Amino acid sequence: MGRAFVYVIVGGGVVAGYAAHEFVKRGVSHGELCIISEESVAPYERPALSKGYLLPEDPARLPSFHCCVGSNEEKLTPKWYKEHGIELILGTQVKSADVRRNTLLTATGETISYKILIVATGARPLKLEEFGVSGSDAGNVCYLRDLADADRLVNVMQSCSGGNAVVIGGGYIGMECAASLVINKLNTTMVFPEAHCMARLFTPKIASYYEEFYKSKGVKFIKGTALTSFDFNTDGKVTAVNLRDGNKLPADMVVVGIGIRPNTSLFEGQLTLEKNGIKVNGRMQSSNSSIYAVGDVAAFPVKIFGETRRLEHVDCARKSARHAVAAIMEPEKTGEFDYLPFFYSRVFTLSWQFYGDNIGEVFHFGDFSGKTFGAYWIHNGHLVGSFLEGGTKEQYEAIAQATRLKPAIEDLTELKRQGLGFALSVSRKPPQSQSINVGGSGLDLDLNKKPIYAWHATAGVIVAASIAAFAYWYGRRRRRW
Repeated sequence: MGRAFVYVIVGGGVVAGYAAHEFVKRGVSHGELCIISEESVAPYERPALSKGYLLPEDPARLPSFHCCVGSNEEKLTPKWYKEHGIELILGTQVKSADVRRNTLLTATGETISYKILIVATGARPLKLEEFGVSGSDAGNVCYLRDLADADRLVNVMQSCSGGNAVVIGGGYIGMECAASLVINKLNTTMVFPEAHCMARLFTPKIASYYEEFYKSKGVKFIKGTALTSFDFNTDGKVTAVNLRDGNKLPADMVVVGIGIRPNTSLFEGQLTLEKNGIKVNGRMQSSNSSIYAVGDVAAFPVKIFGETRRLEHVDCARKSARHAVAAIMEPEKTGEFDYLPFFYSRVFTLSWQFYGDNIGEVFHFGDFSGKTFGAYWIHNGHLVGSFLEGGTKEQYEAIAQATRLKPAIEDLTELKRQGLGFALSVSRKPPQSQSINVGGSGLDLDLNKKPIYAWHATAGVIVAASIAAFAYWYGRRRRRW
């Protein structure tokens, strides 16, 4: 038993929704596209799970956050897929892939064949057992990646209101879940081994601001240590968390957010892997020309930095999905994916955005005792990264534009003095002359420069006239022959 499609997307997350939307915009025919998803619902905006879905009052629920509402576009409900002739195969796991035969085998025994495959398998949460700690299967230990995880977390959270919650991990999931837990009136403690929260992105100064804000809301922090084991009751539920530093924390529930691992197992040994993901080119195309990879699972060339990276964020998933479909449907009109890395979060009354890279020397600006502040990262004399908390739409757009331009920073004192004003002024300047380095030769083709010598123009006229005269003479001779 089997079915054949022109295009197949394996994975039913954000990428699948945005890719389907782009396929329809570009005129995919009914019956050509299929999405295979382990989840039982149509693709949805995953960020809602750690934000609105966990709120105690008026929580977000499907169908309100199906793709593509996250980018202020139409909501792709199951009805939308049906109306556009897109086959949704939900609640179905793909057991194996054969890239030579262009086939997928599902857990139900069905063979799905394709001409073009988009791998959108995303990533899975790292489990405690991978770090030598058992207890992930306890009834009150929660992870958060998909809708089923979110439903379980909500049920556990509601069952122990007023109790003690311990969050293991100080990254995205940990920070956003801790905010939701304390809003739901749980006594919340965060535990992580790093010196401060969001250690992969935040500077100590930035982290200190958020930690103090969280403390004002009732969240406690235990840093520089790690979970070693749990205590359990006779029902198999966790009652306490034991830490490496000797602390024992009472726990009515535990939320674990210690990272993710890309789901590449279907294609290991069949496609080229890099950075723990599937290596793709600037068109999101893998080492097999019939297969594209997008989102958390893809390691792609980030042009602005000149290196291959794998980026774990919804903005990258949305944009790379659209780019892959454009490259598939209109290859002659589609260049390489030119993405500016972007991360953001919104918790409590806070809202921050980061663009670029956090390498090099950092310069903070703004009022860290107030609501608006930020930082610039300078590497090799150029701006490479920008962070802003509490900005306006114009200000966020300005730091994004300034970071993409990578302006040279000649006066660090002046940069500090201007602060946010620097990004605003850079983003408002008219485009500067464009220098193109041809083949690494150092040849400078400035598209806005005028000829330096007056005779350039004269020489051009003389050459043109000579060519015209030769053409006239040659034409007369041909007529004689």
